[in-house]
Amino acid sequence: MQRVSDIMAGDLLTVEGNVPLEDAVRSMNDRRVGAVLVLEGDRLVGVFTERDVLRAVAAGLTSDSVVGEWMTRGPETIEPDDTAEHAAVLMIHGGFRHLPVVDAGKVVGILSIRDLMRSVLDDAAPRGV
Repeated sequence: MQRVSDIMAGDLLTVEGNVPLEDAVRSMNDRRVGAVLVLEGDRLVGVFTERDVLRAVAAGLTSDSVVGEWMTRGPETIEPDDTAEHAAVLMIHGGFRHLPVVDAGKVVGILSIRDLMRSVLDDAAPRGV
């Protein structure tokens, strides 16, 4: 089984909690990602995902809404040396699609359900003779 470090994305989109919601959503769209990690300095404090955007819109967000009001606080994390299988179990049981990767207290990547599926499908794809 692959390690998280083998399949995680290391090119992170991060913001601070006081960033306007509209700016974060625009950045997510520009980068074509479904989540942004929310940091205070180097410390992970939350994750802001497409689902959080939907919650904010449904609640009637205002033009002065900021990421910190809508992010998921204290997200579950995983370490780079953990297995992809362990990550999949956390995601399935936790009901989320993005998992920050933390090494010695520092965010080093993010793992999405898409990354996991790509890994599984690559391993299962038929090989040429």
